[in-house]
This record gives sequence, C-alpha cells and structure tokens, in this order.
Amino acid sequence: MKQAELKAFLDEKAAYYEHPRFIETDPIQIPHQFHHKQDIEIAAFLTATIAWGNRKSILNSAQKMMTILGGTPHDFVMNYEMSPLPDFVHRTFKTADLTFLCQGLQRLYQNFPDMDAFFVAQGDGTVAEKICAFRDFMLLSPHEKRSEKHLSNPLKGSAAKRLNMFFRWMVRDAKAGVDFGLWKGIRPAELSLPLDVHTGNVARKLKLLKRKQSDRKALEALDARLRKMDPKDPVKYDFALFGLGVFEKF
Repeated sequence: MKQAELKAFLDEKAAYYEHPRFIETDPIQIPHQFHHKQDIEIAAFLTATIAWGNRKSILNSAQKMMTILGGTPHDFVMNYEMSPLPDFVHRTFKTADLTFLCQGLQRLYQNFPDMDAFFVAQGDGTVAEKICAFRDFMLLSPHEKRSEKHLSNPLKGSAAKRLNMFFRWMVRDAKAGVDFGLWKGIRPAELSLPLDVHTGNVARKLKLLKRKQSDRKALEALDARLRKMDPKDPVKYDFALFGLGVFEKF
C-alpha cells in the first residue's frame, strides 16, 4: 500500500477497535471498575505490570490483586503497614513483587497527590526518561533483585511495552470510552506504542517496521512512522495494529 492508503486503512481500523466493546476482553477493564483517579492509576499500573501471557490469565490475576487490595486500591496503599500480603502468583510475578510495588506506591502518594503530579515534577523530558525516573523512584523501596525486572528500563534497550501501555491508558483522551485521559502533564503526541508480539508482527507485515527484534530501537523506528501519520495522537494506531493481529489474525 502507498503511504496515503496505509494511513487510511489504519485510521479506519483504529476507529473501529477504539470502542467500548474493546474493553470486554482487554486488561483495561480492571481499572474501568473504579471511579477515583488514584484508584484508577493504581489498578491500571498493577494490571499493566502483569500484562503478559494469556489474556484470560491476566484478567484473573489482576482481579485477584484488586481483591487483595480490598477493592479500594488507594486506601489500601495509603494504609498499608507492611503486614504480609496473601499469596499471589502470576507467572514470575509473586507476592514479594506486589509487596514491593505497594510500598513504592505508598511513598509516591505520600509525596504527590497522584501519579500525574509525580510525572509533572520530573520536568521536561521524553516519556522514556520519565518512565526511568519512575522506575528509579520505585526502586528506592526495599526489594528483591528479581523484582527489578518488572519495571522495564527503556534507556537500556527495553521497549517497555507494559509501561507504555499504562501511559496510553492514562494519557489518551477518554472520548471513545476506552482510555482514561486522566493525566494532563503528558501529551498524547509524546507517547510511544506498546510494542508487543502482535503489534510488532503486524507492523512488519505492513512494512512499517523492518527490525526483527521488538526492542527500543524497533520502537523508536515504529514511533517515527506512526507520528508521520498522526503527529498529535500516534498511539491511536495501537488499536489498529493490535486489533489486526489478535482479532483478525492479519
């Protein structure tokens, strides 16, 4: 396809898949259970953190986490007194990892009214740099070395799929009824695509991406192509690429 044809095709697919029906099978349904900004942030972050593997398993595990947090994530985090949490396992993510993240979130909300304020306080910089600042802040809490792998480091070559997905959820406009549009300190134009197996494979088939690895270099190349199509909201194409891969087996 020529560039104009490809853009028209992806615009159509993005509009089709960015619809409330998308929520029915997607992990974003977990934060959609909540109404307060801080509850949504915490539910979204924890859900995104374990969003790899079978989607049904992700949803079941994320719901278990919300149950552990008593259905009130922000209140739980703020009142958490380091008592042992119930056993929790999702693939390689375990109770110790959830404990560590709850401790880090508690310290964040003790210092900032919400996550949006935390990222505003980081000043100018790319989303990748802000992700790294968040990672560094969270890692100040006591943790096992193994827990560090659950917070990706884009400045060390990671595409940071799960954290970029979390940012998409929080930043992009809520008018379509899928993402939340809660954060005002980061613009949609700054976001990076949550690059995973599905979006990467579809992007390669459409010749938007040449690199075989789904790493930071691949993400930067794909971001550049998508920003040419829509400089203000390039990550809307996540819906198109993901939908084509998962639902249409493109």
